[in-house]
Amino acid sequence: MKAIWNNMVLADSKQTIVVEGNHYFPAPTLNMQFFKASDKKTVCSWKGTASYYDIKVDGQINKDAAWYYAEPKSAANNIAGYIAFWKGVEVKDT
Repeated sequence: MKAIWNNMVLADSKQTIVVEGNHYFPAPTLNMQFFKASDKKTVCSWKGTASYYDIKVDGQINKDAAWYYAEPKSAANNIAGYIAFWKGVEVKDT
């Protein structure tokens, strides 16, 4: 699977985990030069507290377009260390 935004590959992995229709990519598969930590946090009742990244490609910023659970609840332990995308980031099969 590849995560693409603004014609740039943000992540590429053969081993994503699908949860609620979202592909979660292992952190080592991200091109981190495009990611900047965001202050945004949200809470999911069964996964825990999500933290976000802004994505910056060619001077354009996609605010809070990636999220992850740094310390997921036990029901979501399988996505610890994984990142998912939204806000126009295309996730497609390679």
